[in-house]
Amino acid sequence: MATSDFRPVYHPAGHDNDLRAALQDLRTGRWVSMRNLLESTPDWTLWTQRTQVLGAVAAGSDAVQAWLSEEPRSVAAAVMHARVVVERAVRAHREGHHRAQELWQEAWEACRAAAHTAPADPVPWVCLLALSQLDERQELQEHRLHPPGPMLFPGPWGLLAEADRRDPYNREAYHRMLQFVYARKAGGTLSEAVNFAQWAASSAPEGSALHALPLYVRVERYRRERGHEKALDLHWVTEDAERDAERALHLWFHRTDPTRHSLLDVNHLAHSLWGALKFADAAPVFRALGPYFTTLPWAYRAPDPRDPSGAEDVYLRARTRCLAAAPEPRRGPHD
Repeated sequence: MATSDFRPVYHPAGHDNDLRAALQDLRTGRWVSMRNLLESTPDWTLWTQRTQVLGAVAAGSDAVQAWLSEEPRSVAAAVMHARVVVERAVRAHREGHHRAQELWQEAWEACRAAAHTAPADPVPWVCLLALSQLDERQELQEHRLHPPGPMLFPGPWGLLAEADRRDPYNREAYHRMLQFVYARKAGGTLSEAVNFAQWAASSAPEGSALHALPLYVRVERYRRERGHEKALDLHWVTEDAERDAERALHLWFHRTDPTRHSLLDVNHLAHSLWGALKFADAAPVFRALGPYFTTLPWAYRAPDPRDPSGAEDVYLRARTRCLAAAPEPRRGPHD
């Protein structure tokens, strides 16, 4: 397709065609495809990604409850129940719903039950980390443990350790921890977020998605500084910004299968490389996205971050510029 005719699309399944089919059934209230998909999921990375996306969609229906009613001993159904009630609790808290506290308690109990039912699964602990951001004042003891290193904050380090024990460097677990940082009433400073992201990335092995974590903090800093009298576009071409983008490119993106990447991670990497004026390096990242994109972080570079069309326009401009810098070689008749 010609670049001028290209229009990106958003789909939570991204390149995961099997997940896309399960989501289609789930939106009509049918759960069998979800069960079959999870039964065939081969590793914790994909398991975590799929349960997260499925949980976000299933939170608006009774499909998981129907599954539990039919198969009360299903371990996957217990984990998905935890996903659903956590998603509902987080949404209720965000919206200031009067049942937020009740849903939080229900979700906490479901997570503990899922952890007991599926002792090797990292997802119940990831879900508990998601709930930790609701405890903004860190009233629970498990949310204010001493950190494992200097320059870090008191927090739910025990929960992160439990997720790490089951799936080392679990992407979602560390992103949930970053969300906890932002939610802290006692802190929540960007310096804490920077320290955490750099700490996580510095200890992560090659191929880990945690090498993209500092890119999220940089986007958050940019978002908070919008409207101030600063040369914000220079934010992306500093030595630190270039280093973070290059590390994510070489230590993560180039060392793993692009079809298994989080779409949000790949969009953040493409955005960072484009912002750092590394157009040729960004070209293969845009190609790996194929037809897909995510509204964030592009929306923050648009005149109105609330306008989805603005995010798409920024994305298209960036994509066009980067692909022009490194066009694909022409294929010969025998290729």
